[in-house]
Amino acid sequence: MKQTARIFAVAFLAAAAGPAFAADPVYPPGTRVGMVPLVGLAPAKTFTGFETEDHSVKVLITELPAASFGEVETAFKTNPVPGAPRPEAIETAAGKAYYTTEVAKDPSGLVRRYSMILSGGAFSGFVAAQIPENAAKIYTDEAVRQMLASATVRKQVPIEEQLGLLPFKMTELGSFKSVRTLAPGAAILLSDTEEDSAIDASAFMVIGTIASAPATPDDRGRFAQQVAATIPGLRDAKLTMSEPLRIDGSPGYETRLDAVSGKENAPVRVVQWLRFGSGNSVLRIIASAPRDSWSDAFTRFRAVRDGIQPR
Repeated sequence: MKQTARIFAVAFLAAAAGPAFAADPVYPPGTRVGMVPLVGLAPAKTFTGFETEDHSVKVLITELPAASFGEVETAFKTNPVPGAPRPEAIETAAGKAYYTTEVAKDPSGLVRRYSMILSGGAFSGFVAAQIPENAAKIYTDEAVRQMLASATVRKQVPIEEQLGLLPFKMTELGSFKSVRTLAPGAAILLSDTEEDSAIDASAFMVIGTIASAPATPDDRGRFAQQVAATIPGLRDAKLTMSEPLRIDGSPGYETRLDAVSGKENAPVRVVQWLRFGSGNSVLRIIASAPRDSWSDAFTRFRAVRDGIQPR
């Protein structure tokens, strides 16, 4: 209660002094969508976005595929969902966007929820805000609307910022043209193209962690093949090799597949490396390249793999 009172006091003082906004947009670490947060909101520690110190007011920011904005825009115009919140168009610093407002109930009581989608060109940005009833006098509909209107995008997240969020260190990037966070602080994509539609036909790597591990070392082979079977986007996949190896002194497993991928059914070769540590977290590296350029790509893949170190 005292913390909420302090937030209200700050907001009232700011309102008396002038607009309740900072001068510049703030980009939560790892994301290409930013905005000017309302007074009392700071970058969140457990999710991508902003929140008050008492965690009652939350603003979640995430990225969706580029086509999502067009799909939502078309649905809004041609096929509105009966009973769903009515969307409103809004001009943001990033261009046209659509947002909805609705009242819902959670364990703490009534809350107002705002959702907005905007186009970032190569991606779509999504913002979701939740305001509890006892904060609605400060974080009003109009104030939230102004905050949403301040949304903007940047073309790239600085590489150093992306790498600094990962649970591991990367000292080699393999001369890839594009470095992009898939999930801030969890997974990263290295590729030879910035176009999502062309990634399947180019050399690329996805590096992240799995929050589970086989119960015993004897289960690692089975585990490696099971998770390799879940690699998305592959068709007619054929397992060509799966065997244990050491990766930087740690036990690991290398699994290879031949498959086709993408709309053009490009023949690709894929390698999955798993590096097992002392806990339940497993480093997972997936690398894919067209078969006719596999040898050169594999050399780059290994260089990136061998440059990954624990934090």
